[in-house]
Amino acid sequence: MAFETEIRVRFRDLDAMGHLNNAVYLTYMEQARAEYYMRVSNARTLGGIDFIIASARCEYKSPVAFNETVVVRVVPTRIGESSFTLRYELRVKEDGRLAAEGESVLVAYDYKAGKSKPIPPEIRRALETEMEPGPAQQA
Repeated sequence: MAFETEIRVRFRDLDAMGHLNNAVYLTYMEQARAEYYMRVSNARTLGGIDFIIASARCEYKSPVAFNETVVVRVVPTRIGESSFTLRYELRVKEDGRLAAEGESVLVAYDYKAGKSKPIPPEIRRALETEMEPGPAQQA
């Protein structure tokens, strides 16, 4: 089951052309990712997040305007030993149009040792229950 969150476009999110700035799409994905992780990990604060971003990409499909609401959908698509991939879909709530699609790879990280580590078993289980069925499930 995918996770969804809604984000209302603020004036500060716009570029000189009057639509959502290209960098803000990634910020919306980041916001959704943080909320998703809080739910998956049952964390109460962000202090327990021990994952870093290895890569992020965004494909822009449609401009978004001031005061529209963007629904960001997050779903895991691949789980490896120490990393996993999240897919994002950003749609405008008011008319359902696809605004962007994206993906990020997150790596479980041991900050003290300065290197990757295995995904904690409880997080792995939570991610596995949220995955959509498909060929990308191999670890």
